[in-house]
Amino acid sequence: MEEKLILQALRKRGVTCDKVDVREVVFDLALSPLPEYDVVLVRCLSHSQAVYATRLLEMYGTRTVNTHRVIATCGDKIMTTLALQACGVPTPHAYAAMSEGAALEAVERLGYPAVLKPPIGSWGRLMAKVNDRQAAEAVIEHKKVLDGPQETPFYIQEYVDKPGRDIRTMVVGDEVIYAVYRNSAHWITNTARDGIARQAPLTEEIARLSLAAARAVGGGIVAVDLLERPDGSLLVNEVNHTPEFHGAMEAVNVDIAGRIADYAVRVASTREEV
Repeated sequence: MEEKLILQALRKRGVTCDKVDVREVVFDLALSPLPEYDVVLVRCLSHSQAVYATRLLEMYGTRTVNTHRVIATCGDKIMTTLALQACGVPTPHAYAAMSEGAALEAVERLGYPAVLKPPIGSWGRLMAKVNDRQAAEAVIEHKKVLDGPQETPFYIQEYVDKPGRDIRTMVVGDEVIYAVYRNSAHWITNTARDGIARQAPLTEEIARLSLAAARAVGGGIVAVDLLERPDGSLLVNEVNHTPEFHGAMEAVNVDIAGRIADYAVRVASTREEV
């Protein structure tokens, strides 16, 4: 739905645009350029495809939204946490571990409950809240077996006791265009997991943290997920480089697809740094 709406918005603005399936493109590693585009708006579902495609396009001299840096950072929770920490953006305490034993030690350091997430993944998939050591041992073992020879690191994060919701904002360039609550009876509040979006007040603090998080990962068009601690303080949980917005569309009176289209056109026409 999102891609169709963005294409409609671009065509409504008289923009000449093509829809390209990255799976059908042959990229010449000798850097022979593709047909020239002023900008490529990247909406790949696959993180690895987006990472490689943006790097190749940038090597060809083609502008991308988002940039390779943003996609490579946001698509990896470990890299996202490092970027947020480096810029002083408050985020839940987290550990990376390279073995089962180290992962279990990290959980014990954080205390229970704790959250285990795949470093690369979306829609709340394969996340687990572990409430005791036995649960942690089981989840870590299962993850290790399922991972096979890939040896993907473990990402272990502090559990934040949020009030049945999180806050999602969208940043387009240097502006936060909306904020919504995502409510759910489950501790995972993603709309992909049946979370319900409701308009949230775009407070000064929410806007400040959202912009800080976006700048930390490199800017562009990103969704920022914030968690509320029981004392009301806010933490940036994740930053998404290819945000969906069908849930937010029903909650806020903002032409989201149009704002995305306008930003892409601005980058194409002004060579703006993204």
